[in-house]
Amino acid sequence: MAVAAATTRDLAVAGDLARPSGPSGPSGPVAPSAADADRRAARLEMLLGDPYAPDNPHGLTALFDADTRGRPPEQTHLLLERFGLSAECVPVADGGRLTRADLLARVLRPLFRRDVALGTARGTAPVLAAGPVWAAGSPDRRADTAALLLGGGRVGLVPHGHGRTDSAGPHGSTPYGITARPAPDGGLLLEGRAEAAPDATGARLYVVQARTGPAHSPHSHTAVLLDGERLAPRAVRETGRATSPGRLRLPRTELELHDHAVPHDAFLGPVGEGVPLALRTQQVGHALVPALLVAAADTALRSAVRAAAITVPPGRPHRRLAGVFADILACDSFSGVALRALSLLPAQAQVPAAAVHYLVPALLREDLEALACVLGARRHDRASAHHGALGRLMQALPLAACGPARTGAADGQAVIAPHLRPLAEHSWFTEPEPEPTLFRGGADLPALDFASLAAAGRGDFLAASLSGSAARFAEFRGVGGHTAALAELAQSLVTELHALRARCRALPGPGAGPLPVAAVCALVDRYALVLAAAAVLGVWESQDGADPFLAAPAWPVLALSRIARRLGAPVPPLPQGVEELVHHELVRRCHEHLSYDLDATELAP
Repeated sequence: MAVAAATTRDLAVAGDLARPSGPSGPSGPVAPSAADADRRAARLEMLLGDPYAPDNPHGLTALFDADTRGRPPEQTHLLLERFGLSAECVPVADGGRLTRADLLARVLRPLFRRDVALGTARGTAPVLAAGPVWAAGSPDRRADTAALLLGGGRVGLVPHGHGRTDSAGPHGSTPYGITARPAPDGGLLLEGRAEAAPDATGARLYVVQARTGPAHSPHSHTAVLLDGERLAPRAVRETGRATSPGRLRLPRTELELHDHAVPHDAFLGPVGEGVPLALRTQQVGHALVPALLVAAADTALRSAVRAAAITVPPGRPHRRLAGVFADILACDSFSGVALRALSLLPAQAQVPAAAVHYLVPALLREDLEALACVLGARRHDRASAHHGALGRLMQALPLAACGPARTGAADGQAVIAPHLRPLAEHSWFTEPEPEPTLFRGGADLPALDFASLAAAGRGDFLAASLSGSAARFAEFRGVGGHTAALAELAQSLVTELHALRARCRALPGPGAGPLPVAAVCALVDRYALVLAAAAVLGVWESQDGADPFLAAPAWPVLALSRIARRLGAPVPPLPQGVEELVHHELVRRCHEHLSYDLDATELAP
């Protein structure tokens, strides 16, 4: 039965959820609970209703209409406020419900299945903008930020200017960005212009990266928290919005400051540590956003399956759908491991998170193009929710994948590249495997501590896991069947890691000159694919048999064969029935309203 609107009773329950109990209860601090997060996710899924129902105010048809009108979906915004989504963005210690990044992803996935832009604005943007506050803010600044977010307010992020020059200003060609100089009282005086990240419109607090040192120094910037209510009139202004129908975009926000005084207690960390702070906290976004794009791809695949069942004869298109399903499971494996590493291995999470940020959106983009081939010209037909969902996601994916600083895949490359040679020399094939809980979605893990995230940790737990998996599978090579194919693929990927090790060891060391850009980009691409494969193997080995499909080797065989082909590595012939088994599960989940991720959660009918 279609859900035309959330009932008063449902909104009342959502209102109860919106009132977090605070950081402590009668028995002490609240522990991270996957079951609690799953209950909230299920409630949000039910409240949002059937995305394909034409009379659902939170469904795809209503969202398409909001795009066409160039206005946000007001009823869905109200529902999210009543649900208390803002509490998911505030740590438990500060009065919210945020305990772990992987649990946050579970709660936000129902929203991302329907609308990437709305999910970004209401779900990920507040977490990523406020991350430096949770990592380095004083207790008073944390309290101010938490109160603002819990009350429905916004925090804006103002990254540094990346060397941009503004030649159109009234004073001629000037650096674009916020600079700071010491104030007599120990604070800073801020000067300059800079554009905030998307979704900062209406923000009351701003996390600003102000330049306090030489432009090319690693200690060039200092992070500060600005109170928008204390800024001069017209210091914050909108710089325009898109007006073309069907391409909803939020207005841009620009700050212009002149000798604006910032007290010392508004500093987020020491002077000169703004860039390292950003590198530490952006790990959360690097892993979180791709995990949520997996949920958006879920809807695109489901729409294609529904449409293909009506319009496409059996054969190659259905094998293409099975391949996309395998890729989604691989992306979910990779992003899920990176999210859990933020809690379990915070000193080593930076590189895998950056690899997820680099690779997962690219794989999903390939998959959307494959789905477009299945649907043909109708993929942009918004008269049909099944067809329009794909075209809408293809438009939204590039901007969402760039993150709040709009840096995109190049950002992931920049994080990974300096680590390739040190990892090849000191980590690969030498360190022990990580704990098995890293690969188990329902495992108990420590709470996420933004302050514990490291910007340059050593170690590569996924490479170690790949080596361990291949060693365990070695006895099955050559015996035939699905497990033997998995063993051959694992060995092929370990061989690739050996080749990467040799090539990365040959890169210039520190002080030996710049890294060769083209060669490094190719190495980053191959390395990220190897890490994704390691995550797939680790997740499959961690299965307890509760889900027969996930416990069987068909999906990792198909997923790893696709990764190996992208690498140009040897791929054994697929055992008979692999694609058929994956496609059968694809259809079953569609008919039974189950998600296409590893959790196979129940969706609104």
